[in-house]
Amino acid sequence: MTARDDSPDLFEAPPFEQNPDAGDAPEGTGAPAKPRARKTIRTVKPLSEAETKRAGAAKKDEKKRKVTPEERMKKMGLVSDWDFALHMPLRYEDETRIVKIRDLVPGYWALIEAVPYSTNQRQTSKGAIVIVHVKDDTGTLPLVFFNFHRSNILPHGKTLRISGEVRLDMNGAPQMIHPRYALMKPGDALPTTLTPVYPVSEGLQQRTIRKRIDTALLDVDMDDPVPEDITVRFGLPGFAESVRFLHHPPAGADLTALQDRTDPHWRRLKFDELMAQQITLRETRLLQKERKAEALVPEAGSTIEDDFLKELPFELTGAQKRVVDEIRRDLFREHPMNRLVQGDVGSGKTVVAALAALRAVASGRQAVLMAPTEILAEQHFRKIIDWLTPLGLQIAWLTGKQKGSEKKAALEAIASGAAQIAVGTHALIQEGVKFAKLGLAIVDEQHRFGVAQRLALRRREDFGATPHLLMLSATPIPRTLAMSYLADLDVSVIDELPPGRQPITTKLFVLDKKPLIVSSILGHVAAGHQAYWVCPLIEESEALDLTPAVDCARQLAEALPDVRVGLMHSQLAPDEKHRIMEAFAEGEIDLLVSTTVIEVGVDVPNATLMVIEHAERFGLAQLHQLRGRVGRGSTQSTCLLLYDPNLSDTGRQRMRVIRQTTDGFEIAREDLKIRGPGEFLGERQSGMPMLRFADLEADAVLVETARDAAQEFVRRDPDGARRHARRWFEADAEFLGA
Repeated sequence: MTARDDSPDLFEAPPFEQNPDAGDAPEGTGAPAKPRARKTIRTVKPLSEAETKRAGAAKKDEKKRKVTPEERMKKMGLVSDWDFALHMPLRYEDETRIVKIRDLVPGYWALIEAVPYSTNQRQTSKGAIVIVHVKDDTGTLPLVFFNFHRSNILPHGKTLRISGEVRLDMNGAPQMIHPRYALMKPGDALPTTLTPVYPVSEGLQQRTIRKRIDTALLDVDMDDPVPEDITVRFGLPGFAESVRFLHHPPAGADLTALQDRTDPHWRRLKFDELMAQQITLRETRLLQKERKAEALVPEAGSTIEDDFLKELPFELTGAQKRVVDEIRRDLFREHPMNRLVQGDVGSGKTVVAALAALRAVASGRQAVLMAPTEILAEQHFRKIIDWLTPLGLQIAWLTGKQKGSEKKAALEAIASGAAQIAVGTHALIQEGVKFAKLGLAIVDEQHRFGVAQRLALRRREDFGATPHLLMLSATPIPRTLAMSYLADLDVSVIDELPPGRQPITTKLFVLDKKPLIVSSILGHVAAGHQAYWVCPLIEESEALDLTPAVDCARQLAEALPDVRVGLMHSQLAPDEKHRIMEAFAEGEIDLLVSTTVIEVGVDVPNATLMVIEHAERFGLAQLHQLRGRVGRGSTQSTCLLLYDPNLSDTGRQRMRVIRQTTDGFEIAREDLKIRGPGEFLGERQSGMPMLRFADLEADAVLVETARDAAQEFVRRDPDGARRHARRWFEADAEFLGA
């Protein structure tokens, strides 16, 4: 499923492809390796306008009254001794040894002993700048202070201990900016442990949180429920030892291993966290198995599934047949199926869902198929109608926008059981929708629904027995992520494309060549094909210098007067969106300019060109989804990514990956590396808490180790295992049954 671009046409490779590793540090410089940057695990959502106003008002209130350190720490989620004990340092400062000035390394924190010998002051529009020069027996170093008062100038001729990060000035010479300093006193001893630097909120000082954490370490119960022989087997230190070590590493500890979290004591915390997560998932699965469901066994003489397969104009792929068998085995059981079907765009998930729905109908039960958008729901509805009404089935259609008699008729058909299958949006699981005998719920693009919808399905009392749940996703989930966050699900993979489908060719093009792309569309349309043009914005933005979709559509229409140009974006009314997509599907629009609203949309086999403007602004998964809008027929399709040449490192990485492969699983793995699980899944899509310490990419081996250890722990000591899990994830207990 991998397609590379080797053709010598106008779609040129980006300059950075010629030297993808440019910028790496040269070897042999003598500088220690810098610690790897850690990905942020938790996702921070942007505030709404109302939330921004409330935050602003709260900040004003804070200024009016003195906010206590306890209040600030509580805002950070630091309340119990356990919270403080697991509030780990971001980095460490080594005050256990003195570094000579000649040995200072830019980019690193250091402690020196030096004597001030000269002071210069310069006035700027922003205030005074004071530069103090200090020396030891190996060299000199400038200390820079902004807005510094002359009365506080360092005393000349006195030996000081000075600490700070070593930086380079405009001329490449080392300096320290706003370092800490203290006058040397006779008998002053150096600390015996590294100094921790903790994450803090504005207004909270390091010494305050250090003191509170040290108190917690004395009071907290760090009794270790994990059997010692398990941790010894994997070469891991004790839990209490690890926590205390990470807060106060001894002099001589491997600073690089501490910073990049490969130290054995870090491994112990990661192991415990991952094991607690696996135990929690195991407990969740057991709860699910306690729920009752109707076994979906076809009634005697039912041939509806075979009839459907006979009428299909194509043969199922081997992967589709395998997944259908897995689903049928689940539906035969008396506890609810909880299965995720992953398949790349165009792999044929809808026909698999249709066969699952037919198994419910053949068993005398109803099935419901939900999609996150009305456009996608309608695409499913049309397919289901075409496939299943010839078999004598009644299909109901229900969305949130329906009114009057149409909605009433749909609700009555669903409630009476006259409609064997219902298709629509999440409106299908809202209050007021009653099913006669629901046996199976199918959710497409499941990552857009999340835990709340899963809970809604399972908590509806009118269902009687819990319905079986089948989830579909065109966003492949990497194995380590599935093991950590989706282990409560059974996962099936459709890893074949239907015969006749050709891999999509992806090419990169710098933005200043856009006119050349525009002119090429005329020939594309003249050949009888259609195209998409995707823009990242709808309207003008002062923050981003990007051409909005509205302007782009107008410009393209002016440049291509013989091409029928349409415009689609999220601000249009649902009826208008539907009309435009219908016109495009019917061939009445040649070029559809759109925002990402078409990320999940209708299949248009004649659309064989996808142009994405400012591709660097999109995530990998989103680019892959958009690319999947073409290549729906047997004709070779092309995806063209227009990018700003001034790319960030992340942008370069995204462009390289999306150009080199069409394999959704490979793209998902790379996307996980870039974004982390919080953004990949969505804050609560998994139903599980985000990890604080473990990194699914860097700690992939540890994930498997923790899973095996969790199984053994539960078998040997179920109560101890449960206590261990609750210690880590008590706050997220409400989602564990999702």
